[in-house]
Amino acid sequence: MQYVASTLALSALSFVSAEESLYSRRMAKRGIDANGNYNISFFHVNDVHSHLDEFSSSGTDCTRPERGCYGGYARIKHVVESQRPQYNDSLWLNVGDEFQGTLFYSYYGGEKIAETLNQLNFDAMTLGNHEFDGGDEELGQFVANLTNLPIISANVHSENEILNKSIKPYHIFEKQGIAIIGVTTQDTASISNPDETTTFGDPIEAVQNAIDEIKSKTNITRIAAITHIGYDKDQELAKATTGLQLIMGGHSHTLLGDMEDAEGKYPTIVKNKDDEEVFIVTAYRWGEYVGYIDVTYDPEGKILAYHGAPIHITNTTEQDKELQAEIEEWRGPFEAFASEVLGTTENDLDQTTCQKKECTLGDFMADAMYDYRKNSSANVSFAIINAGGIRATIEKGNITRGAVLTSFPFGNSIVELTLNGSALWNVLEGVMSKVNVLNGKEVTSFIQVSKGIEIEYNPSNANLTKLVSVKINDEDLNNSTEYQFVTLDFLAGGGDNIFTPTTEFVTLDTQDEVLTQYIAQKSPVKVEEEGRIKQVDGQKNTTSPTPTPSGTAGGAAPPTSTPGAAAGRSPEVLGALVLAMLVSVFVL
Repeated sequence: MQYVASTLALSALSFVSAEESLYSRRMAKRGIDANGNYNISFFHVNDVHSHLDEFSSSGTDCTRPERGCYGGYARIKHVVESQRPQYNDSLWLNVGDEFQGTLFYSYYGGEKIAETLNQLNFDAMTLGNHEFDGGDEELGQFVANLTNLPIISANVHSENEILNKSIKPYHIFEKQGIAIIGVTTQDTASISNPDETTTFGDPIEAVQNAIDEIKSKTNITRIAAITHIGYDKDQELAKATTGLQLIMGGHSHTLLGDMEDAEGKYPTIVKNKDDEEVFIVTAYRWGEYVGYIDVTYDPEGKILAYHGAPIHITNTTEQDKELQAEIEEWRGPFEAFASEVLGTTENDLDQTTCQKKECTLGDFMADAMYDYRKNSSANVSFAIINAGGIRATIEKGNITRGAVLTSFPFGNSIVELTLNGSALWNVLEGVMSKVNVLNGKEVTSFIQVSKGIEIEYNPSNANLTKLVSVKINDEDLNNSTEYQFVTLDFLAGGGDNIFTPTTEFVTLDTQDEVLTQYIAQKSPVKVEEEGRIKQVDGQKNTTSPTPTPSGTAGGAAPPTSTPGAAAGRSPEVLGALVLAMLVSVFVL
């Protein structure tokens, strides 16, 4: 298949002039042409994470519009509703992870998110892992509050009555003659809080089964998928299946397009099992972009031509005034609590690189946990947290309680664990190799650590040999020494597959409260990276253990209490309420 593509600024999308768009001269006209080719436009969004209102580049509330504000469903609503009438056929799709990330979720649960989505008029939605953070019952309540919105996920199987009735593997749009399949990351059971009876099947198998069923029961040839599994997994899915031409993804917060810092092309094109092209698109995170791709299908369901580009939602984008007024009204009950100034920072406490290397906000949070426990446990050696639990940068200037809760929204508690040096080496090797040494399964987050521990690794080495050295309090790790350290209850319970689960621990204060106290002690804050996690050349030292499926890497069961909707709750009890309800689990 040959594509003739050139860069074109879409006249219908003049507000995205900063983005390049792809255009094919083979595009004949909209609708079905004389050759039976069919044209349709797709709009899609993913990983909004309760950012109902506009936000700063760090992901926290937009308090300095002059520095740029992004997203917000009032802007998204205006953009989509002003664009869709220009096309004969279009679909507007939500790729999951509406839950978790701001006080709109922490305070109201899924209530206001559902009210917002009902006004956006999505045509279909798949479920992200964070939709399960409050368990199946809370998700069932959320789904029940949605009106005329098909929920699709081919690999999710729940015994909850509402979810079992509501979740379908795919949805067929008769008017457009197209089927959309949904799928959710298989890691959800270990990174969120679904019921024990809820299972998440293999996405590739689930999607292929859905394709085969659609083709056996209908005359549909045009098949697409909305997939909350991540950009890399999307490419694996495309390569391992047949009959799927378009994937609109989420979960990995991947920026695609021709803008600065993009990780790939929009669309990314890979070949499937039949050596046919599959188009993959995704729209970053938090609603900063709305994805837009226009495709032409031939009668066999293959894509002949395409054009499109992510639409950047900035503070120059017009808002839907009615929806924005509602969102601002919803802020009222928690606004005073969120705006409380806890201290100041002389530099940005950066989150953007935490999943790749040492980051300043990771250092700061881990040090807060270490110092907190050191006050009452003299033998504690260091602290370790998952990088994925750090959700937003805290910008230079005043540090508000809202910024803390946006950066660390999950309400995790501090716990103390003990491991011998051999088991600790295996844990850290698993993180650097991205595969748990003991069970062989994927480790789904990088880490951040406090003072007291120094880690060196070589990413070029083979898996299970990437870790080069570990020092605890300036001394080489000793295989037989017992090391006490602090971490989070989520990790101790097996979250992100870093530790082997255990319940042998005592739950201490919550993460956000520990950080709040630390900010007061250290203000004005200034944090610089100290080389706690270093990439180096070389191999492990000879005294370090060889990773083997042995030893114990302790942990604790994930929290099971769930945040409830909090409509009408009084500001006087908000502080205690937010801390109680922010019991959740984390990942992208």
